[in-house]
Amino acid sequence: MMNQILMIIMAIGAIVGGIDRIFGNKLGYGEKFEEGFHLLGSMALSMTGMICLAPVLADALGRIVIPFYRVIGADPSMFGSVLAIDMGGYQLAKELAVDSRIGSYAGIVASAIFGCTLVFTIPVGMGMIEQEDRKFFARGIMLGLAAMPAGLFAGGLLLGLSLWECLHQNLPVFAAALLLLAGLWKMPEQMVKGFYVLAAGIRSLVTAGLVLAAAESLCGWRLLPGMAPIEDAMEVVSAIGVVMLGSLPAAKFLSRLLERPFIGLGAKMGMKPQGLTGMLLGLVSPVPVFAMYREMDSKGKVAVGAFLVSGASLLAAHMGFTISTEPELLPALMGGKLCGAAVAVALVLCVPENKKS
Repeated sequence: MMNQILMIIMAIGAIVGGIDRIFGNKLGYGEKFEEGFHLLGSMALSMTGMICLAPVLADALGRIVIPFYRVIGADPSMFGSVLAIDMGGYQLAKELAVDSRIGSYAGIVASAIFGCTLVFTIPVGMGMIEQEDRKFFARGIMLGLAAMPAGLFAGGLLLGLSLWECLHQNLPVFAAALLLLAGLWKMPEQMVKGFYVLAAGIRSLVTAGLVLAAAESLCGWRLLPGMAPIEDAMEVVSAIGVVMLGSLPAAKFLSRLLERPFIGLGAKMGMKPQGLTGMLLGLVSPVPVFAMYREMDSKGKVAVGAFLVSGASLLAAHMGFTISTEPELLPALMGGKLCGAAVAVALVLCVPENKKS
């Protein structure tokens, strides 16, 4: 029922956006309609190669990952959560899964929260945000990581896992998050450099996968046997694009609807309304949020950084990906990401602000 309602909202958004585009984009919804379609190119570049490589990576990594995860009693699919849901995390999790339920949880919920933070939000944010604001962003990321278990537990419970299963399966994720948190706290500059290297490595891997898949599709050259066909990967990308045709105009409408309430709510929370606007935009994509980061006050910058750990890209790429792969898991995705984001913001409001930063 919830999925059907959301799909109707997306369809209405696409209809309104399309009509506005026909009549010259007078309301701004046509521009968002176009933006959803234009994003297909960047999504295909970041996703297709990794999706094609997922079976090969699962076979290679499985020889190392599966024995380790067996020792601690966790499902190997949780290793897929180190990648974003739409950057191969889902495919890697499903390929490595022993229990299909845990594979879906790792590929949809954990990848959308931890994987997205690790390989997208942090490296892109640290690259776009100005030097003097990075300390606020890093502080926000740390609080967001502290709140992340709330989102992972909520998503797992909505998927039907028990509390013990959520805790047990996420032990490797929590350990990695603690190391990440400690690094951001003790040596933020070195961590930034490390994330640049990580982002460059993932980009090279994705590009190599895209080249190999294209060569196989065009000429039949199986340079790396076992890869998924590029046509299958493009089908996933196209399905996400269709959802974004409607989700971006719908998010634009929601942003306008909440513009005035945000002014009063921001005052009560002790931050400028730009911080709340940044959170709302972050549900669609973190990229425009990073571009407007300088307009926020210090508390807003920390709150937005914390919010993005769990909340990033929910209403666009992550929702679209889930609908195109396992639509029945949409409540788990939404519940997990929104719960984690809400707890993160609550931590920002409760933890005293560091005046020296």
